[in-house]
Amino acid sequence: MDLSKLTIKEVKAEVKVLEEISQELIEKLAADSRKGIQKLAQRLVRQKEKRQQTIAKFKRMSQHEDRLRQQGYNLIAGIDEAGRGPLAGPVVAAAVILPEDTLILGVDDSKKLSEKKREELFTLIQEQALGIGVGIIDSQTIDQINILQATYQAMREAIADLERVPDYLLIDAEHLPDTDLAQAAITEGDSNSVSIAAASIIAKVTRDRLLVEYDQQFPEYNLAQHKGYGTQEHIQALEQYGPTSIHRTSFKIVKNLS
Repeated sequence: MDLSKLTIKEVKAEVKVLEEISQELIEKLAADSRKGIQKLAQRLVRQKEKRQQTIAKFKRMSQHEDRLRQQGYNLIAGIDEAGRGPLAGPVVAAAVILPEDTLILGVDDSKKLSEKKREELFTLIQEQALGIGVGIIDSQTIDQINILQATYQAMREAIADLERVPDYLLIDAEHLPDTDLAQAAITEGDSNSVSIAAASIIAKVTRDRLLVEYDQQFPEYNLAQHKGYGTQEHIQALEQYGPTSIHRTSFKIVKNLS
C-alpha cells in the first residue's frame, strides 16, 4: 500500500477491508507524517492487542477440552443451564460439542455478555459446532419435581437432543446422575471451559427468546425485559395481576399470591 498517494479517508477505507493487519503495515502507518494516519496506527495496535488477549483467553478456556482429547475423548459436550432462579418460565439446558480446531472469539459466561454479543455468538456457535442439543422443562414440571431435578432432566434431554452421542460431559458445577457417560463437574465452568461457555450462551439465548414470546401472551408482566426474574417490577405485577400459567408456585412469593 503506497500511503503517499492516498488520502487519510482512503487509507482508513483500505485498512477496513483487510482481513488481517500486518505488523509491517502498522509500522508504515505509524511512520506517516500525518496525525490522522498515526492515530489510525495506534488504534490498530490496540485492536491487535485486544484480539491477542481474546485468543489467549480462548486457549486458556480450552484446557479442559485439550486435556480430554489427549486422553482419547473426541466428542466432548459442554453442558449448562439457564433459568434456575426466575419466578416464571422454563429452565433450559444446552449441550454443545465444539470441533477441536474451532476459534470462536469472545465466548464466555453468558451472564458476562451483552444481549447483542450473546446473539452474535449464538449464530457463530450454531455455524461451527459439531452438535447442539437443547432441553426445556416447563414451570409445572419444575413445581412437581423441584428445580434441581428439573435442571437434571433438562440436561439429559439436551444430551439426547444431540445428533452425536458424546463420549465425555463437561458440566457447569454439577454432577449429572443417571447417566453412563463419563463426566466432570467444572467449578465456574462457564468461565473456564469453552464448551460449557458455548452451552451457557445457547441456553440463555434460547430461554430469553421464549420469554419474549411469553411477553406477547402476558404483556402486563414485561417478561421481555426481566425474563421472569424476581425484579421489583415483576413482583409488583404479580401483586397487581396474580400469577400466570408460567409462574412457578414452588416459589413462596408466587404461592402466596395464587
